[in-house]
Amino acid sequence: MKKIILLGLLVKMLWSSDILMMQNIKLPMLKMIDNNLTFNMIEGYQDYKIVATHYRTDKNELRYVLANSIAYKAFKEKAKVMPEGSKIVKIGWSVKKMDFFPDATEADQILRVEYMIKDSKSFDANGDHWGYARFVKKEGKYKSWDKGVQECIGCHSAVKESDYLFTTFQDTY
Repeated sequence: MKKIILLGLLVKMLWSSDILMMQNIKLPMLKMIDNNLTFNMIEGYQDYKIVATHYRTDKNELRYVLANSIAYKAFKEKAKVMPEGSKIVKIGWSVKKMDFFPDATEADQILRVEYMIKDSKSFDANGDHWGYARFVKKEGKYKSWDKGVQECIGCHSAVKESDYLFTTFQDTY
């Protein structure tokens, strides 16, 4: 009986440590070349709330758009300008046909994690007050986008009137 109890406690302890290790996964120490934003500046982004989902036809990519609590509240309140400290993360996934429902597609593998952070003191390249970062995943490893953020700034400039955001909050009810 003591062996069974001891075995049970040992299994529970190992299971708990696995859960703890999964929750404490650290993002790689990667830095953008032209603005010093790092991947680990969004540590815990997996717990941000989803505000929208986009499908990029040009990249055949499904993107989940998540927001930290500051940005989420602003999205819900339909704020015209995001407050300082807002962080918006886009996770780009390749897509594949679903195994059990071939008329549908689903997310397959993460291709990139991108984010924007509202910080007027640090970022004002074109008057937008946003810092941009992109981390691309290839062969199971992430690397910083080596072309810099000018592509991000150029693209987001097209939506200047919506605080440089393509995303609007998608209500779930």
